[in-house]
Amino acid sequence: MDSFTDVPRIKESSDIGQQQCRVVTEEEWLQKWQMRNIGFHKEQVHWILRKYLDVLLNGRSGLRIFFPLCGKAVEMKWLADMGHCVVGVELSECALKEFFTEHNLSYSEEPVPGISGAKVFKSTSGNISLYCCSIYDLSSTIAGRFDGIWDRGSLVAINPCDRERYANLMLSLMEGSCCYLLVSVLYDPNKHKGPPFYVPDSEIKSLFGKVCEIKCLEKVDDFSDQHKAWGLDYFLERAGDYSKCFETEHTISIYGKASDVTQSCDCPM
Repeated sequence: MDSFTDVPRIKESSDIGQQQCRVVTEEEWLQKWQMRNIGFHKEQVHWILRKYLDVLLNGRSGLRIFFPLCGKAVEMKWLADMGHCVVGVELSECALKEFFTEHNLSYSEEPVPGISGAKVFKSTSGNISLYCCSIYDLSSTIAGRFDGIWDRGSLVAINPCDRERYANLMLSLMEGSCCYLLVSVLYDPNKHKGPPFYVPDSEIKSLFGKVCEIKCLEKVDDFSDQHKAWGLDYFLERAGDYSKCFETEHTISIYGKASDVTQSCDCPM
């Protein structure tokens, strides 16, 4: 990956085009797992989480860390092995069972009071709890609040029309000193229908900016053959830091896969 000094200067667009009306149903997501169309799943811990782990932890130990739309993310085991308590939510029961099986973890299965038909899978060790339900059925009353959130492939997967609802849920799950590491995706939405969906910086600012100070951390060129196959001409990755500026101290560090962003790494959002 090239650093931000090597990537082209590209003007960001706030227009998400036809993606505004794009809706992916729960059945379609479940079918992706059934048909093994899960190119979004990665077998290695995401490099940005490795690089900015200190930002997420902020010198703290024994954190409660939330994984929205967790799938079978390998980062859950990685963080749990460090002594943190991991909580995830995922629609696909298949994905959750595969997580425990692939990591040789024994687990129990329980119904979730207050959510009809929902289940929670708990590791025998007690530090991994994965809810099988719609993310919008979850609340702080059920899952508690969190010291950290790792959002890679969640904001970019939800339907664009649901982003405000999603952002409000994330904010409601954050403890006062919570750090939110977010992976967003920015590209020309006229050339790829998504998911992953294009999330312009201006929309992230609209979703989180009322309570957060926004800082850009890093931008790299991540254009690949896959992106070329999607019909894209470029694909940049962008990292940023959000700090809550009101009475409670949240930190939201935004890591974005971005095109259409300015070159400067202290770019306004």
